[in-house]
Amino acid sequence: MAEDSETTRTTQGLALYRKYRPATFAELRGQDHVTAPLRQALRSGRINHAYLFSGPRGCGKTSSARILARSLNCVNGPTPEPCGVCDSCVALAPSGPGSIDVIEIDAASHGGVDDARDLRERAFYAPVAGRYKIYIIDEAHMVTQQGFNALLKLVEEPPSHLKFIFATTEPEKVIPTIRSRTHHYPFRLMPPSVMRELLEDILNSEGVPFEPAVIPLVVRAGGGSARDSLSILDQLLAGSDEGGLRYDRAVALLGYTDASLLDEIVDAFAAADGAAVFRAVNRVIEGGHEPRRFATDMLDRFRDLIVLASVPDAIATGLLDVPPDRAEALTAQASRSGLAALTRAAEIVSTGLDQMRGATSPRLLLELMCAQVLLPGAAADERSVLARLERLESGAASGSAGAHGSVRDADFSSERAPVAPQTPPSAQPERPARQAPAASPSGSEAAPAATRVPAAESAADSARASETPVSPAASAASVTPARSAGSSDAPAGAAAPAVPAASPAARGALNGETLRQSWDAVLDTLKAQYKVTWVLLNESSVVALDEGVLTLRFPRPGNVKGFAGSRHEDVLKQVLQARFGVQVMVRAISGGDPPPGERRRSGSEPAQAPPAQPSRAAAAEPQSAPPAAAAAAAPQAPSGGAARRPAGDDDRPGGRPHSDAPFSPRTGGLPAPPFPAGPSDDDFDPDDEDMSAPAADELTGMALVQRELGGQIIGEFED
Repeated sequence: MAEDSETTRTTQGLALYRKYRPATFAELRGQDHVTAPLRQALRSGRINHAYLFSGPRGCGKTSSARILARSLNCVNGPTPEPCGVCDSCVALAPSGPGSIDVIEIDAASHGGVDDARDLRERAFYAPVAGRYKIYIIDEAHMVTQQGFNALLKLVEEPPSHLKFIFATTEPEKVIPTIRSRTHHYPFRLMPPSVMRELLEDILNSEGVPFEPAVIPLVVRAGGGSARDSLSILDQLLAGSDEGGLRYDRAVALLGYTDASLLDEIVDAFAAADGAAVFRAVNRVIEGGHEPRRFATDMLDRFRDLIVLASVPDAIATGLLDVPPDRAEALTAQASRSGLAALTRAAEIVSTGLDQMRGATSPRLLLELMCAQVLLPGAAADERSVLARLERLESGAASGSAGAHGSVRDADFSSERAPVAPQTPPSAQPERPARQAPAASPSGSEAAPAATRVPAAESAADSARASETPVSPAASAASVTPARSAGSSDAPAGAAAPAVPAASPAARGALNGETLRQSWDAVLDTLKAQYKVTWVLLNESSVVALDEGVLTLRFPRPGNVKGFAGSRHEDVLKQVLQARFGVQVMVRAISGGDPPPGERRRSGSEPAQAPPAQPSRAAAAEPQSAPPAAAAAAAPQAPSGGAARRPAGDDDRPGGRPHSDAPFSPRTGGLPAPPFPAGPSDDDFDPDDEDMSAPAADELTGMALVQRELGGQIIGEFED
């Protein structure tokens, strides 16, 4: 009776991780993949001279090493089940004094070469009382390389009575020559379900009442380590009273967020209630909680809800370790929020946690994370769209839009194309018309070029007009007057004829002529969204669009090389697809390449001669000729009836000619006008220093660099 009371007093002073340390392989939990082969090896007698136990801290490596030593030196051993009554088993029990034949060495303080030499000298002595002399080297990765080299020969060819057991958390730091001579057994963290059973058994054996919600907190705080979990449980037991372990005290002591606060903020996110969200954040800060810890707890809650939204019976099947009284509340939250919204919120919080490391204002980052979750319309990714769809579906299912219906509508309205504000005709600015020739061959006035609106723009405008209601006054104001900037015959303020908007079905009907007319609008779209692609395509022109193949002409072969097969080609395809609803293949040619039509032309067919250039006298005559003679001397307009304009008269930067003009090799691949653009080069002052040098567009490579930058060319490297 006296011995039992002495044992009770001894065990009462021990920590739980020492008091409940396993004494046999059967008592070791969560490591069946290690204990099963070890017990079979002991049963069959196939015992190696060196073992390597690796794994995270507190998972049972050192305890297993002591159990193995106890099984080897048992009077009935080697046996997988030590008797527990012999002198060796009593000495090597968890509460025993230890054995002189089992030496434990902490390599963190005894890992040098001198310690290894001392161990090597003492290892050859026979055991005193046991069958084997066993060295348990804990934290083996702390042994220096010189120390391992000193032990190498002993570990490779030890005496028959000598066994080595290395325990480490970092097996990769053990040198390969040692590791290759051992049997390696990797330990793992204990699963939450196994840890929960262990903690409940210990509390029941201790006779301490507890609330079921406390166990998941301890399991989570322990992180799968049995020793850490038992240490946390021991701390909670030390601070408990007659009522046992209570949830509120455990939450306050461990620093976790109260479940009610997490419920409040998750419900506020589901209802898009910004006021409730920021009130919850304020409660976190006022309660003295760490914002990063709160964000971590919120991410864990989102994870549980994502699993519940994907697997409705996750709690019943044990996929989630949740107390039974919390199952109904979590299931309701998962159904209200939706899988897409929960996934997006979890990604935002996870990204924000990385940014909160070392942040000077963690509260600000926490509030910004919450604002991003509340505003799915701020992003255009797929998950944001799905989150808004889920909100609309949940609102339609409930039958009431509530106070947040306007928020949902605003989210979707941000995805639409912006609609230009309608202004009265008197306040609407006039669009400057492009310059056109004075008269056509028939003597009729040329239509202003500004009235030519691409069909794709009209289609896009009509599509937007169908989505947005417009008042009659605004629709009347949508037709604005335009002036001709190049013709004095057109009356000022004369209204341009309205261009009929193309229907959405006509967007796919695209040919080369239509694309040439709309090429300026395509370039404007590229300039607004893809600046680099616009710079590359600004000097290009449309040659043909035949059977889904778009042929573009570039002034230099280098432009073709930089465009073909690059992301700029993909960007152009995307813009054409979005604007015209067609998919094309782009073929790029340089200024010296003939167009596809000329390649198919037979060699016997004579090529058309280029239009003759007028002489200096002919260029000067129209200045004094009467208007009728000037109209007769004007070049013929194209058959389409649209008047062409001189080169360099474009309103875009660089004065690029219109893309539907014929090709001219002299301008480096740029289309040339079909009529004189002004005085010829002979009319300029010959003393002009710029006229003595070749044009900038006629120079390429190092000659252009030398002229423009004034550099001296030393050498040129071939690519």
